[in-house]
Amino acid sequence: MRVIPWTAEDAFPLVLGLIDGILTTLTLASGRVIRGTDDLTWGLALRIAGASSLASGFVFFAAEYTRVRGTLVREGRQLNLPVRGHLASTRMGRAGLQDAAGRAALSSGANLVGAFVPLLVAVLYPRYSWVSILIALGLLAGLGLLVARAVAGRWVRWSAGLALAGFALAMIGAEINIV
Repeated sequence: MRVIPWTAEDAFPLVLGLIDGILTTLTLASGRVIRGTDDLTWGLALRIAGASSLASGFVFFAAEYTRVRGTLVREGRQLNLPVRGHLASTRMGRAGLQDAAGRAALSSGANLVGAFVPLLVAVLYPRYSWVSILIALGLLAGLGLLVARAVAGRWVRWSAGLALAGFALAMIGAEINIV
């Protein structure tokens, strides 16, 4: 995994991690945040963000490594190699493993940030903890704008779609009241 120079391929785990972290936090903590209780502590905020980050990292690694390894197996078959999966067991396979681990770490780190930022607002301003939901929705709308720009999409649709998804998950989270 290359930290520098930055490539367009690195945007996928970054965006995925940020969006997943924000949405997970909205689902898990919105019940407590909307009620405005003062018991959202630093420790709880870090545990929520950490759990979201770890789960996201494992899922991303499994998906990315499966994709990379599957690509190597298909390429080996196209090259008519006699042993199935030969390319996946070579240096290319190990490079794919390292690349998948690096991308998973990037996604997990972005998830941690995406999950923690809204919770940070709720911890710092417990009387106005509901503002953290508005900030999370604003972050999702901003990410929608960036994604739309990157893929030449319609920014209103991307921003509104991500913000509406965040709002829906916040309402579901408030109803099921997990944390």
